[in-house]
Amino acid sequence: MVQVKAIKAFSDNYIWCISNEAEQTAWVVDPGQAEPVLNYLSEHNLTLSGILITHHHYDHTDGVAALVKEFRDIPVYGPRHSPFKGITHGVSEADKLTVYDYTFTVLATPGHTLDHVCYINDELSFTGDTLFSAGCGRLFEGSAEQMWHSLCKLRALPDECKIYCTHEYTQANLAFAKAVEPNNEYLLSYSDEVDTLRAKDEISLPTQLGVEKQINPFLRSNIATITNELPDELKINLDLNEPWQRFAGLRAWKDKF
Repeated sequence: MVQVKAIKAFSDNYIWCISNEAEQTAWVVDPGQAEPVLNYLSEHNLTLSGILITHHHYDHTDGVAALVKEFRDIPVYGPRHSPFKGITHGVSEADKLTVYDYTFTVLATPGHTLDHVCYINDELSFTGDTLFSAGCGRLFEGSAEQMWHSLCKLRALPDECKIYCTHEYTQANLAFAKAVEPNNEYLLSYSDEVDTLRAKDEISLPTQLGVEKQINPFLRSNIATITNELPDELKINLDLNEPWQRFAGLRAWKDKF
């Protein structure tokens, strides 16, 4: 049986562990810290077989060296032209790789960083810091137009696809989403559900793409009215008839929120 479980790291990161109980092996996604992974593997009698990296930021990569040292010769998949030098198997747009029962297609998703990739299939997808529940990553290296096109690639996944992103940002993202769409009844109800989960210290992930299409303002930038609440000072120099420019306005607002 293959399972995907969250290993908590730092204050709000999740390192996703894909494990095969029959083989007693596992892969991890974006191990920013080694110690939580090593503890989890030991607790569950698992041996690490490989690592997937979405982008070069330290909170996604700093645990790699120690894990590779502990489990020698394991592959580390990540973006082909990444600044992170610990990748042994570089991947690019449309490449495929198989982890147990799952075959993933690589999507190049620049925006948060220029090297960012996601690992997707119709059932579950690892989106790193590109797509969060009710949000998206900050634009540290790429442009708003790049990020919008990256989100459109993910938006094409089936509604049932589970989205495994790397941060527990959902409540803060939902607070912003409610400012953008204060009359979105689905959003308001979902926000209450997440508040209940988090009050019990339960994680809000994975989410589903169909849910995100209803609550995530950044995925909804194709809707002409999504910027109705956008502050006037952020509308300057934006053509709000263009979805990517509506996205740009929302992203700028979120950065100040």
